[in-house]
Amino acid sequence: MLSDIEIAQRSKLKPIRDIAQDLGIPERYLLPYGHYKAKVEVNYMKDLKERPDGKLILVTATTPTPAGEGKTTTTVGLTQALVRLGKKAMLCLREPSLGPCFGVKGGAAGGGYSQVLPMEEINLHFTGDIHAVETAHNLLAALLDNHLHQGNPLKIDPREITWRRAMDMNERALRNVVIGLGGRANGVPRESGFDITVASEVMAILCLSSDLADLKERLSKVVVGYDESGNMITAGDLKAHGAMAALLKEAINPNLVQTIEHVPAFVHGGPFANIAHGTNSIIATKMALKLRDYAVVEAGFASDLGAEKFFDIVCRFA
Repeated sequence: MLSDIEIAQRSKLKPIRDIAQDLGIPERYLLPYGHYKAKVEVNYMKDLKERPDGKLILVTATTPTPAGEGKTTTTVGLTQALVRLGKKAMLCLREPSLGPCFGVKGGAAGGGYSQVLPMEEINLHFTGDIHAVETAHNLLAALLDNHLHQGNPLKIDPREITWRRAMDMNERALRNVVIGLGGRANGVPRESGFDITVASEVMAILCLSSDLADLKERLSKVVVGYDESGNMITAGDLKAHGAMAALLKEAINPNLVQTIEHVPAFVHGGPFANIAHGTNSIIATKMALKLRDYAVVEAGFASDLGAEKFFDIVCRFA
């Protein structure tokens, strides 16, 4: 019996331009990343505005195990089955994080003959979206500490800072750290730490935004801590949101790939369900609903967490 990686590597992929052409996406909105993956400009949604929406199918599970319940594999297999039955369908998935990929859980591109491809690239750096989120998150952290170093005109209380750092790796040694050591030139000493990038609020915001302007507005409202009087300090107060949005200007565009059976798939965004809403971007789902009669999505964790958040957060925002 072939392993997942052997099945993936023996599969023959269609050029991503052909997949986009089958969906009817105009060439001017396609941003290829090599031969088999591409981004679709978010502005394409303006052209699709008058099209009716297709039907939305949510894949969920009960009682998740540490290694997961195979929701992605089910999502891919279900969508391929719909296409085999003659239905116009596509799927939307989250982007895998490097932390779980190199940990116990492994990759998150499906399994067996129900995979999205190229699975190695999707599981690793893909189109750089998670790195962009990480950089935007850490830019805000750097601006915050620079504000303290430059005299702290907003009177931020260093003991009440809630914004930490981010990196896309399971690195328990960095979960709690002391920063600003090394003398006056190296900032204000205080406690901080690192969270995994997909647990960043920036990732959640990216996946709930409708366009770049909406993303920028949402970023401005991120709370980073409190001043000496107990008032909230936001990214907007630090004037960081514009630069953060600039770093995310490519990441906001959905990523187009394909399954083993050449079914189109958007793989975009990846917030964890235990700290955020745990599903792919609203932009990708809305675009899929305009392009196909059926859009199949998955919710992270089990039905009492991922599906509930999908109903209560994603459906209401979208």
